[in-house]
Amino acid sequence: MPEPLPASFDRKDRALIRLLQEDLPLVERPYHELAAKVGLTPEEVIQRVRRWSESGVIRRFGASVRHVNMGYKANCMVVWRVETEAAQAAGKVFAAFPEVTHCYRRPEFPGWPYSLYTMIHGADQEAIEALVARMSAATGLIDYRLVHSVKEWKKTSMKYFADIEKEARE
Repeated sequence: MPEPLPASFDRKDRALIRLLQEDLPLVERPYHELAAKVGLTPEEVIQRVRRWSESGVIRRFGASVRHVNMGYKANCMVVWRVETEAAQAAGKVFAAFPEVTHCYRRPEFPGWPYSLYTMIHGADQEAIEALVARMSAATGLIDYRLVHSVKEWKKTSMKYFADIEKEARE
């Protein structure tokens, strides 16, 4: 049974969360280095990380790769028109495709009847179109549009407690 979450995060929690959002140090004992930076023992760091992971504060640990540098040169947001009662099932089918990195349901708007959004990545445009055809066949959804990326201005994750350096100086 996971421990209950603190009502708020203390200064060391915030400092540790800030560090965990960056690259782990490439050293033999990265948790030792993080612990030294925030004034905790390595065991305390691991305990906090484990508690946050078990409670869902931390969703996952993993490498963040740049898809273009890996050869996935094309990406596309595919918007799907789907009836409300079919959205859950279609979303689950789409989410099972490994090429789908994001799958959301959003409200429809006048003139915009699409409510299911999938972000997909492929080696090239041909691969994208083949994937969309497979997704369409898997769900039976045939009313969709491809919204291609033209330029990427920013690609980062939200940084929580980014103001911790200012907090540390005060």
